Amino acid sequence: MDAEKIQFFTTLAPLAAIVTALGVAGWVITTWLRIRHGYPLENSWGKAVYPQKNEEMIERIKLLSQENAQLRAEVGSMKDRLANVERIVTDGSLRLGQEIELLRGPAN
Repeated sequence: MDAEKIQFFTTLAPLAAIVTALGVAGWVITTWLRIRHGYPLENSWGKAVYPQKNEEMIERIKLLSQENAQLRAEVGSMKDRLANVERIVTDGSLRLGQEIELLRGPAN
């Protein structure tokens, strides 16, 4: 090898070692901070390695599930109401008038 190539690699090697060391140190610090603040660790696919399941979290999941069921029921009733409003708006006014008169009952 040329003396220039050897000199280039000898000056580049410490820089590469420093960059690698900084990358590893950053990864270690990030992992330490995640553990310290209670974030679950993830594998390379983004799945939790050790998912936390304590009583507080289980209770929170139950409450969120109940709230989700209530909101779904509310959305279902809103869809029904919206369907009725759409039917009223899109139907002809003559038909609507006839239905209202039928609901009033027979005229005495």
